[in-house]
Amino acid sequence: MPNSELMAIGAFAQRSGLTSSALRFYADSGLLPPADVDPATGYRSYGVHQLERAVTLRRLREIAMPLAGVAAVLGAGAEEAARLLDEHVARIEGEAAVARQRAAAIKSALGGDAPGSLIAVLKGPVLAEAVEQVLTATATPTPTATATATGPTHDPASAVLAGLHIEASEEAVALTATDRYRLSTRTLVPVRTGERTWAGTVDGADLRNAVADVRRSALVRVEAVPHGLWLGMSGREDRHCRVLPEKYPDHRSLLASLGEATTRATVAKGALLRALEEHPGDRPVLRLTDRGLRVQAPDDELSGILLPAAVTGEDLRIRFEMTTLYAAVSTAIGPDVMLDLRGPLQPVTIRSADRGDLTTLTMPVTFDH
Repeated sequence: MPNSELMAIGAFAQRSGLTSSALRFYADSGLLPPADVDPATGYRSYGVHQLERAVTLRRLREIAMPLAGVAAVLGAGAEEAARLLDEHVARIEGEAAVARQRAAAIKSALGGDAPGSLIAVLKGPVLAEAVEQVLTATATPTPTATATATGPTHDPASAVLAGLHIEASEEAVALTATDRYRLSTRTLVPVRTGERTWAGTVDGADLRNAVADVRRSALVRVEAVPHGLWLGMSGREDRHCRVLPEKYPDHRSLLASLGEATTRATVAKGALLRALEEHPGDRPVLRLTDRGLRVQAPDDELSGILLPAAVTGEDLRIRFEMTTLYAAVSTAIGPDVMLDLRGPLQPVTIRSADRGDLTTLTMPVTFDH
C-alpha cells in the first residue's frame, strides 16, 4: 500500500475514536490488524480504508458487545449483522430486567422484616388487560443532557408520566396514566379488598415486564412493600415493581373540572378505526351532525367517510392528532364507543357505550395547529 494512504497509529486513533492502546489490543485480538508494521521499529500504521471498520468496532464496544460478538457482526452481511445486534440488545434488556428485580428485592429486605401490606387480590387476566390498556397513555421519559456510563438519564418530571398511577380503596383499584395529551383510567373490582388504602405511581417498564406472568395467574396478590409493589402469583415467580418518588399530576381535579358534554356520539368502534386507518393525513377531523359522524380532511368539507352514529346535541367539527385519537379508540372496551364532546378545544371523553370501567380523555388540536 502506498505510504500516502497510511496513517500513523496516533492519527488513526484520533480519526476513529479509538485510543492507541485500544488499537494495539484489537490488533493483537485479530479484529483490526494494522495495514503495515515497520520490521525494524515495530511501528504500526493503518490504512484509510480501515476507518469504517474501526468506527463500527468502537460503536459495537460502546453497546457492550463482547469480542466474539463483534467479530461475528464485522464478518456478517447486513441482514445477519442486524439480527445479531437485535439478539445482543434483547439479552442486555433481559439481564437489566433481572438485575432490577433482584435489586428491588434487596431494597425491600433492607427496609426491614415487616411483611408487605395487602392492597388487593385481583384476577390476573383482568389486571393484565387493564395494565396494557392504560399504559398506552403513558409518555416516553425524556433523556437529560447528562448521561451515565450505562446510558442516558431521564428527566424526573417526564419519568413519572411513564408510570402507572394506582389508587386502592376499600371498594376498588383505579389505574391511571397520562402523557398530558391523553389520560386513561380504568377501575377494577378486587376479588378481595386490602388492609388499607394506598396510592402510588408504579414504574411502567416494570409492569410491562410482569404482564405476561400476571396474565397466566388466576389471582394476583398485590402488596405494598418498601420502595414498590409486590405481585404475588401462585406457581410463578413473584414480581417487584418500583414505585416512583415524583408527585403525579392532579388528574382528579382535571376529571372533576370537566363540563357537561354539549355533543354526544355513539359509533361502532371497528368502523371508526377503519375510517381513521384509511384517512390520508395525520390530523383527522371529526364532523358530527344529526346525519352521523364523518371522518374527513380539515380542508375538504365534502370528502371523507360518513359513519352511522347516534349523535345528540350541537353540531361539531373537531380535529385530533391521529396518534392520540386512534390509541384512545382502539383500547376502548366493547363493540361501540361513546364520545362526549365539549367543544372544539376541550378534552373529549371516550369510553365503552355499555361499560364505564375504562375511560380515556383525549385533547383535540386547533385547526391552525
